[in-house]
Amino acid sequence: MREVSNPSEILLSQRDEELSGIAISAMLEGARPMLIETQALVSSAAYGTPQRSATGFDTKRLNMLLAVLEKRCGFRLSTQDVFLNIAGGIRVEDPAIDLAVLIAIISSQQDLPISSKNCFAAEVGLSGEIRAVNRIEQRIAEADKLGFEAIYISKYNLKGIDQSKYNLEIKAVSKIEEVFGLIFG
Repeated sequence: MREVSNPSEILLSQRDEELSGIAISAMLEGARPMLIETQALVSSAAYGTPQRSATGFDTKRLNMLLAVLEKRCGFRLSTQDVFLNIAGGIRVEDPAIDLAVLIAIISSQQDLPISSKNCFAAEVGLSGEIRAVNRIEQRIAEADKLGFEAIYISKYNLKGIDQSKYNLEIKAVSKIEEVFGLIFG
């Protein structure tokens, strides 16, 4: 056996170009912060009834997040297949990856790539609000250590954070529409 000093580097793919449907999230596995890649594929439903499939993520939570996109943001996904994969074959229970899941889904649906230097760490509520997550400074520090340029967090997590300690930009947001505006213009 050999120690893996930085599992985040293993879970993030090395790519030469920006691709749609991929978003990076800062999650916690036990007490350890890790960055993981969330991959989404949205396509037209070929057989009438759209499929919802998730590997490494709770399918019921995926359905809830898709409902938020439809109701709060106006994205029509009811006639489209949605496939979600958490890279590395791990199972994620941390709600802090919600925002990355939504960003990856919209990126795939619109075929718009997201900068691989952006990271996300926030839960998304039923009204489309961006909710705070625990131990945010550990998540930010991990993203900073791996050279990310920006991390999107809930504005409610911003209190007490010394932003000057980090080399990345901390973007505090309160609604899902605000994130979409910043990412996709």
